[in-house]
Amino acid sequence: MKEKSDVWLGTLALMILKTLDSVGPLHGFGVARRIEQTSEHALVLNHGTVYPALLKLEQDGYIKSEWGTSENNRKAKYYEITKTGSKELQRETRKWHRTTGILDLFLTKAKSPR
Repeated sequence: MKEKSDVWLGTLALMILKTLDSVGPLHGFGVARRIEQTSEHALVLNHGTVYPALLKLEQDGYIKSEWGTSENNRKAKYYEITKTGSKELQRETRKWHRTTGILDLFLTKAKSPR
């Protein structure tokens, strides 16, 4: 069984934007489950983590929401990425690749003193 991981600071918004960009409109529970599936269940997200992030992304104009009916015939808020959100996703993806590339340099090329 895989060990569960915490979501790294600053990565949840990126994962939410990427999920909505890839899958299309989803309700909050669906966003959380999709992120868990994509991480091959290495991440477990709860309401206290996902919904504040969705609210912040909506306040920033990166996503928008609309009430609809879930597959369980319940009222649910569906979230969708905006054009501004798509641009932010591109910016943050570039920053993430740059940051992880720098970290990779330290982990693979830096020699420890002896």
